[in-house]
Amino acid sequence: MTEEMGTAVFRGEEVPARERFDCWRELLERTRACDATSAHADDFRAELRRSELGRVVLLGTSFPPVRFRRTERMVRRSDEGVYHLSFLQQGSMALTRGEGRTETLRPGDLHLVDSSHPYDLRAFGSPAASGTEPRTSGVGIDFPVSLLPLPPHRLRNLLGRAFSAQEGSAALLAQFLVGLDRQAAALGPAAADRLGAVAVDLVAAWVAGELDAETELPDEARHRALAEHVRAFARRNLHDPELTPAVIAAAHHVSVSHLHRVFTRQSQGTTLAAWIRAERLERARRDLADPAHRTTPVHAVATRWGLPRADDFSRAFRAAYGLSPREHRQQALSKGEGE
Repeated sequence: MTEEMGTAVFRGEEVPARERFDCWRELLERTRACDATSAHADDFRAELRRSELGRVVLLGTSFPPVRFRRTERMVRRSDEGVYHLSFLQQGSMALTRGEGRTETLRPGDLHLVDSSHPYDLRAFGSPAASGTEPRTSGVGIDFPVSLLPLPPHRLRNLLGRAFSAQEGSAALLAQFLVGLDRQAAALGPAAADRLGAVAVDLVAAWVAGELDAETELPDEARHRALAEHVRAFARRNLHDPELTPAVIAAAHHVSVSHLHRVFTRQSQGTTLAAWIRAERLERARRDLADPAHRTTPVHAVATRWGLPRADDFSRAFRAAYGLSPREHRQQALSKGEGE
C-alpha cells in the first residue's frame, strides 16, 4: 500500500496473501466502520483508492464477494455521523437496513446509507471474464452528516434505496465521482478541498430533487451544482458551433445574466464563453497530437470541436499554445516517432 498527498492506494498483488484482506478492510474502515467478512479472505485480490478531499473521503474499489455489517451495538458504541454514498459499477448487492426490506443494487445504481443506522450489505459481484472470480467495483464518498444542507430526518425515506444514475442530477453525480476517482491522485490540496465541496453539493442537489426541496438549499450549494451541470452539458455539446451561453441558459431554465454571474464566480473569474473556447481548443490540441488522427485535416479536427472557421481557430490556437495547429501536430508526432 502506498500513501502520499492525501491519497492511499492498495493493490492486493503487492501484499502477502494472508495480509491482503486485513489491509483492505483497515483502509476502508477508516471511514466506513463495519464488520467485513469474506469467503475469499485467505487470498483477497482487491484494489482500493482512498483520497482525502478536505472533509470528504473518496473511495474507488474493486473486490471479490464480501459481507459488510454495521450492528446496533456498533452504532451505540461509536457513531461518527457520516453519510456513505456509493455508485455501483460492476456486480450486484443486497442491502438490508434494520428490520426493513432488502434492496437489490445493480450496476448503474446509487445508494446512500449513514453511520447512525445498522445495515447488512452483501456484495455478490459478477464475473469480470470467463473463469474469473466474481467481482464488485464502484466509487463513493464519505462525508460528515453536518456538511449536507438538509436535516437528516428529511433523508429517512431515501436511505438504503437504489436509485438509477442514468439521467438528471443522479447521472451527473455518478459521472463526477467516476472522473474524480481517475484524477484524485494528481490533485493539489486546494483543488481537492474545492472538488470535495462540489461533490457534496451535487449530492445535495440530487437529494433535494428527489425530495422536491431544491429551494431549501443554500444559494452557494445551488450555484456550485449549477456550474457543474453547465460544465457537463457543455462538454457533451462542444461539437455544436451553436453552443452559446444563451442556449445553455435556456437548457437550464435560468437567465443569461444569472448564468454568467454564477459561472464566473464558480470558475474563479473565467467566463462561460472563455471556458468553452478553452475546452474546445484543448480537445483539438489532443486530437492533433494523436497518431490515430494524423491523416485528418486540421480544419476537420477543429470543426469536430465546434470551431468551423479556420482562421479564427488558427489565431485562437496560437494565442493559447504559442504555435500554429500544424506546427503543434508536426512537433507532437515527430516527438512520438523519436521515442
